[in-house]
Amino acid sequence: MAKPKEHDKTAVRLTQILRKLNQGEKLDPRQLADEFQVTLRTIQRDLLERFSYLPFQKDNNLFYLEAYYLGKLNTQDVERFACLTGIKDLFPTLKNEFLRELFDSRISQAYLVKGHHYEDLSRKSHEFKQLEQAILQHRWIQFMYKEKSYRSQPYKLVNHKAIWYLAAVTDEQLKAFSFSQLQRVVIECEIFTPDTKIHNTIANEDSIWFSENKREIVLKVDSSVAYYFQRRDLLPNQQIDKTLEDGSLIVSSRIAHDHQILPLIRYWLPNIEVISPNEMRLNLLQGLREYLGKVDIGQ
Repeated sequence: MAKPKEHDKTAVRLTQILRKLNQGEKLDPRQLADEFQVTLRTIQRDLLERFSYLPFQKDNNLFYLEAYYLGKLNTQDVERFACLTGIKDLFPTLKNEFLRELFDSRISQAYLVKGHHYEDLSRKSHEFKQLEQAILQHRWIQFMYKEKSYRSQPYKLVNHKAIWYLAAVTDEQLKAFSFSQLQRVVIECEIFTPDTKIHNTIANEDSIWFSENKREIVLKVDSSVAYYFQRRDLLPNQQIDKTLEDGSLIVSSRIAHDHQILPLIRYWLPNIEVISPNEMRLNLLQGLREYLGKVDIGQ
């Protein structure tokens, strides 16, 4: 696997190449190699392998797109598909036909990728495709999930921390369903009208715990590990409220369910402390007492 910096450089290069193609430029592989300071072989791999799904034309060794594709993508689309091409294993269907469809900006409305991990869903690629179409066509769906029947409005297929989820509205509530556990998916003919607020909630949430009613958790982070919390958000909807004189932090987090944050708190013990709410602090302590009661500390 490429190092983060290498992946970033690759993503930038692919993005720039796609932008040039989208604008109708004819690309000379040797000039691209000089521009991006990579080998000619790397550029050839970009064009002939990574972008093999594109409808290329060639003129005196210059690569360009067929006219009907020109200007089809906006800036966000170009960046999105450059990343998708660099990490194709995110998607269960790895054929070029699938990537060709992804190049259509409308198709991208069905997906939201959070993180660069993936799970192997190659055996369920047909169901994945079904849900993609249901999302794009705004059709009601029915399915079985954990031995229970649901009728829902599908909004997004969300990849979060290696797992694919279906974000769907059921009984007027936005929920996340693990895609691998969906069974007997049926696409109905009835169409629903998507709610912009639902789309915004999904896009702005940094987890799959969808809820408009979130609770605030306030924590104290020891100075010895404060750097990690300052470098990036380690907690759901993390906010650093105050830096104390000794370097420790007062950090708040907004959650929809205790399970969203308790495993993270346990991971950082003893360098993190729950300040409020008191109920969570007591629950955490009770869980620790129960654990210690089962463990022979003398061993």
